[in-house]
Amino acid sequence: MHHKLIAALGALALAACATPAEAPPAPATPAPLASYEATGLLAKTLPELSDALANGEITSVELTQAYLDRIAAIDDAGPRLQSILAVNPDALAQAAASDARRSAGQARGPLDGIPVLLKDNIESADPMATTAGSLALKGNLTGRDSPLVAGLRDHGAIILGKTNLSQWANFRSNQSLSGWSSVGGQVRNPHMLDRNPCGSSSGTGAAVAASLAAGGVGTETNGSIICPSNVTGLVGFKPTVGLIPQDGIVPISPSQDTAGPMDRTVLGAAMLMNAMDAGGTDYTAALTPGALKGVRVGVLRAAQGSNPDIIARFDAALEVMKGQGAELVEVEGLEPPEGFWPASLLVLEYEFKASLNAYLAAAPPAVPTRTLADVIAFNNERAAEELALFGQDLFEASDALGPLTDEAYVNALKLVQSATRENGIDKLLADHNVSVLIAPSGPVAPRVDPVNGDVWPEWAGAGWAAAVAGYPNLTVPMGDVHGVPVGISFMGSKNTDAAILGYGYAYEQASGIRLTPKYLETAEDRPEIEAAMQK
Repeated sequence: MHHKLIAALGALALAACATPAEAPPAPATPAPLASYEATGLLAKTLPELSDALANGEITSVELTQAYLDRIAAIDDAGPRLQSILAVNPDALAQAAASDARRSAGQARGPLDGIPVLLKDNIESADPMATTAGSLALKGNLTGRDSPLVAGLRDHGAIILGKTNLSQWANFRSNQSLSGWSSVGGQVRNPHMLDRNPCGSSSGTGAAVAASLAAGGVGTETNGSIICPSNVTGLVGFKPTVGLIPQDGIVPISPSQDTAGPMDRTVLGAAMLMNAMDAGGTDYTAALTPGALKGVRVGVLRAAQGSNPDIIARFDAALEVMKGQGAELVEVEGLEPPEGFWPASLLVLEYEFKASLNAYLAAAPPAVPTRTLADVIAFNNERAAEELALFGQDLFEASDALGPLTDEAYVNALKLVQSATRENGIDKLLADHNVSVLIAPSGPVAPRVDPVNGDVWPEWAGAGWAAAVAGYPNLTVPMGDVHGVPVGISFMGSKNTDAAILGYGYAYEQASGIRLTPKYLETAEDRPEIEAAMQK
């Protein structure tokens, strides 16, 4: 498997950085599972596992080993989710160190001993390459923690491994296939294995939904936390751009990029935010069941789409919020001005070239590609592996552009930010005197289609506005459509992150919706669909 090879190479390259604590020997390969659904310890949520560690019900070594065994049984074998690119060879040693701290009364907080997965465009000092899913970066062993990983480590979290992703965070081609990388292959959605896991934090979404870790970290430029969380039944939070430093993360767009937590509960996501944001905000403080009482909530009906199943679940979610004392206010949709979409893409293309060139210039000597042009040439030379399913038109368009001082870039950035900030989200909030905007988080996931690339149904949701504005967006499960999860988004203005998490928590607690993957091969494994299809 890819992750075993990468971890082994990393261990050789960074042996001097390995944790000195001696890890327990690994057990024999587990027998095949009778059922892939998580049970017992591994069915618990991050907050429940935190309590179990604090109460002495389990040790971090036991928990970490249980996840490693499940990765072997679910990701390597069984349904082969292909959600993990690398397991950390130091994970058990880190867990042993956590147990020692706890025994000495020196636990670092609620995350101490909790195993967490990182999307593989996020650097950590552990002996694992940061590949962004590309063979061009298989030697990218930096030996340093990105600031968010340093925060997780300071809080005692165990870095369990790196997750597969849409290669280069889904910014290589307009005909891309979400969840595919040349390093890890195609990520599978654990709810329905032939369904699109969405990009680009697809591996984190699939792995956390499948209980391969207690929580995970994704990154988003436009939809890459919200969409995979939506289609795998997770809570996903895209914070205000800048709250979590982007140093040590393979970039696309400094004006839109941010990391964020992906977890099975809002509380778990807030706990991860506490570690990743060094600003000292306690994101768990606003999590109360009554957080929606008396709050004016802006309902973006124009963004609900036309799918009757999504509309029905959205309506049901609105009734839940009304029952919690929220005042629902219908607001007009976010209508971007003429030229918005071409300008939005142009901003990403300009910023990608500039930021990636800077990142590659400082990469370790083992990375052969030092510019975007080098990566394009590398892909052409390794076309059978890198370009097997789609091309690199976005790379080529980006590389043809000039510096960030170009008037075309400056004007495009001004247009898209104004349209989504003062003339977009901020205007709707002010004009309707509402505190938050809500809409479905996205459409029902289509099938994975390696022939045509991503073929999505009519889009639902307005997460694009929060992404371009750099404003917070939280998705929370609101049900499923024939076994395929769908979520509801809570969006707000800049730096209203804690409040947004609070609104989502109140809805989550009142709705009681939590979706468990069933690992169905196709929709025809659903009894009601099989009965209709087979005559």
